[in-house]
Amino acid sequence: MKNALTKLKSIYGLVLGFFLIRLVGITLPPLETWHSWRQTLTNMIARNMSEGSFSYLYPVVDMGGERTGIIGSEFPFFQSLIASCTLIFGEAHWYGRLINLVVSSLAVIAFFHLCKRWWNERTAWYGTVIFLTSLWLAFSRKCMPDTFAVSLVIMGIYWFQRYIDQRNWWKMLLATALITLGGLCKIPAVFLFGLIVPLWMSKSVILQVKVMITLAVGIASGIIGWWYFIWVPHLVDTYHFALFFPKGIAEGLTEIAPLWGDFAAQVYFGAMRSYVVLLPIFIGIIWLGYRSNRLAMAGIVTVSAIFFVFAIKTGTVFPTHNYYVLPFVPVMGVIAALGLQRMDKRLAIALLLFIAAEGIGNQVSDFRVKDEVRYKLTLEQQVNQLVPKGEKIIIHSGPNPEWMYWYHRKGWSLEPTEITDPAKMQEVRSFGGQYIVVDKRVWIIELPFEKIGETRDLAVWKMP
Repeated sequence: MKNALTKLKSIYGLVLGFFLIRLVGITLPPLETWHSWRQTLTNMIARNMSEGSFSYLYPVVDMGGERTGIIGSEFPFFQSLIASCTLIFGEAHWYGRLINLVVSSLAVIAFFHLCKRWWNERTAWYGTVIFLTSLWLAFSRKCMPDTFAVSLVIMGIYWFQRYIDQRNWWKMLLATALITLGGLCKIPAVFLFGLIVPLWMSKSVILQVKVMITLAVGIASGIIGWWYFIWVPHLVDTYHFALFFPKGIAEGLTEIAPLWGDFAAQVYFGAMRSYVVLLPIFIGIIWLGYRSNRLAMAGIVTVSAIFFVFAIKTGTVFPTHNYYVLPFVPVMGVIAALGLQRMDKRLAIALLLFIAAEGIGNQVSDFRVKDEVRYKLTLEQQVNQLVPKGEKIIIHSGPNPEWMYWYHRKGWSLEPTEITDPAKMQEVRSFGGQYIVVDKRVWIIELPFEKIGETRDLAVWKMP
């Protein structure tokens, strides 16, 4: 009993240790190299919620121009938690980091217990270390809903397993709520629903329990489907602003064709941030096939098949955005752990240490903010010196929301070619746009309008 308690404490110690590691720089603004644009978009929606548009059904961004800025995006539950922190504690850029870190750490504990329940403790330990040092290490502390959503689904599956083992109705309700919120926060997390397949196939699970799980997953899928396939298209059709643009299979394959190398790299390196891990993954795949482990293979094959269909439907997005592989990371972690378990224990531990070191080493640079981008923290103050508060602005960052977030303004985020297009600028002026703000560190340009002033980093023109 004492030994079991010691082992239980040690997994919490491991997770706590990685929690503390990821607290390094937790209060940094979202300016690190990997996807600061996606973090500022998340924070932008959260900020609009805290500043008066606290609506789950109508998320708002600042780049709408003459439009409302209401956007067809993921369900803003994660953003609402950030907004709630702002309303309680005041404005800060990092609340989403801490929220994500806490929830993702709880998910790692759930992941460990699931692996232990489905395989054994050794597999659970191997898988958890690999999971913690994978791409999860960096993205579980970002102001993005991706790891947050996957975490909710993992915890939901854990509570489904607890319901199967103990038949407590509240565990079923909790599991249903968690997988529903996870899928709503980011639809790729739904692919992990495939891990529920072995529960249906297991002969040890009675029919009544299978029926309840089927109903729960059906309800969750229905709610998620309504949001993404009915409500989001309604928002796009009504307010003409979309966050994502899914492709058909054929179109996706055509876009990916010249990027197959990058597509593959996102899986064989991007997910785990390690090359060493490929050896145990390969051994794990062979072992699963050789042993004909029907239940494990059913879950892994289901998740993998759905995931790769999704990846293809994103077109160029998956090969060029490393965080889209995150839902597949726990699956790869399990396969690698199964491969390590087939090895001599000393060799397995040595490889595990190499995998962990490589994963951490390939991500440590993302735990800091480069000095040359810190000037963005002053952009709001600089633009307020030249443009009256409340006035919309015209900027040159295209679909990238980062600059508009730091300006803390609303307006038009155009491509540079559009700003130099007289017809386009006349159109924007007809909608009330007057002030053109240019970040001089990004774009050196002289425009045929009245320059009303400059600061250290900005130049502003006013259209007549």
